[in-house]
Amino acid sequence: MIVIMCVNLYVVRLILDLLGVEDYGINNVIYGLVAMFSFLNGTLATSSQRYFSVALAEGNQDKLKKVFSLNVTVFLIFAAIVVVLSETIGLWYVNNKMTMPTERLGAANYIYQLSIIAFVLNLLQVPLNALVIAHEQMKVFAYIGIGEALFKFVIVLALLLPTDKLMIYGSMNLLATLLVFFAYYVFCRRNFPESKYIRYWNTQEAKDIASFSGWHLLGTISVVVRGQGINLLINAFFNPAVNGARAIAIQIDQAINQLSQNFFVAVKPQIYKNYATRQHEAFITLIFNSTIICTGLVSLISIPMIINADFILGLWLKSVPKYTIIFTQLVLLNSIVDSTSNPSICAALATKKIKTFYLITGSLLILNLPISYMLLRNSFGPEYTMVVSIGISFIAILARAIILYRLVELPILKYVSMVFKLSLVTMIIYAITRLSINISESQWVQVSLSSIISTLLHCTLYLLIIPHQYRNKILSIAKTKLLRK
Repeated sequence: MIVIMCVNLYVVRLILDLLGVEDYGINNVIYGLVAMFSFLNGTLATSSQRYFSVALAEGNQDKLKKVFSLNVTVFLIFAAIVVVLSETIGLWYVNNKMTMPTERLGAANYIYQLSIIAFVLNLLQVPLNALVIAHEQMKVFAYIGIGEALFKFVIVLALLLPTDKLMIYGSMNLLATLLVFFAYYVFCRRNFPESKYIRYWNTQEAKDIASFSGWHLLGTISVVVRGQGINLLINAFFNPAVNGARAIAIQIDQAINQLSQNFFVAVKPQIYKNYATRQHEAFITLIFNSTIICTGLVSLISIPMIINADFILGLWLKSVPKYTIIFTQLVLLNSIVDSTSNPSICAALATKKIKTFYLITGSLLILNLPISYMLLRNSFGPEYTMVVSIGISFIAILARAIILYRLVELPILKYVSMVFKLSLVTMIIYAITRLSINISESQWVQVSLSSIISTLLHCTLYLLIIPHQYRNKILSIAKTKLLRK
């Protein structure tokens, strides 16, 4: 996780320098347009992981094999639909509605076609990836992720070639996607017998998967609308350079969130399996503990970055595009708020009763687009799209808690109390860290000091939040090690 985060942050700087902020912004919008269909990836990935984990918990190998093949068939159908939509509506939008220099239209069309191919490969990779996670083979998941991150240095070297850099960038990204797909395919075929595709179709089971995926689809679309929809909205009101600034902030956010996301990948199968085997106490405990850890991981890295954003971005990038600093600060703040959501979403998915859950939370998140549109239409700056997102994210936390109380008897007062404590601790850590750096005018000292103080405060204050039995265990281990020394 640390290797991937560091590589991603460093490579973004190199790629931005080689491509230029305008081409980088064009690439972000193009991939964002195809990524609007990524709700299929997210929806089907979650569906696959849930069904695979339950089948493994039941010890039903025959069911697992049939579910895998059925998922692959469904994914192929969705892939065909996406290709048709991308080559009609999507292609029309690229050539008629996107804001970009006319001379870059040819390159934009080229990378658009490559992005469609990459999307299909990513979609077909989903059941393979889900199988690895369901079997809890996290070592393989980590190795492939590190390999993918390191390949980005090859992409940087390719950008040094004397040709159209945007087109080379798109080609190398497709090659990276192809290599990752091949790695998952080979590993699954060699280690999981159920990964061998068989001709299997069961209409009732397909309807069950489709029904589950359909409601989850609304939630995933809402996330896509908030992300890629806002990206297109900004492109409509501003120039590609603003998209480039937002893209830089999103890249930083994704690199930092990779820590939390990869941690939670290991937790997901256990939540599904605990629910499937009716271990309610372990199920609820895992929701609370994983929420605390996810929030802590994101907050630990985000707070020093928020405080020192101007200096760090100045070091990282040769030239910091306008709006990059404020975008970065607000995106990271939004991520701290959203870091509480993964465990609660996973808990709802475990039950399969997700209709009400996604009707309410999905609708809340979709409100980002019309509210942001009204603000931009009334001459507000692009950064206000993130302010809207942060406000709605807080409302969504409360909505999830109320729904989970009805679905899985989640102790709502205890959950809200935990979120309040997490918010209070985050504000305290931010305030103390912010004040403490004023003792020195050296920005290098400020970055170092804020990182150290933030880490110490997280370690100390988070001990007050976690359940007492785990706190006592941690303190006991620490005491034993100190005594040995």
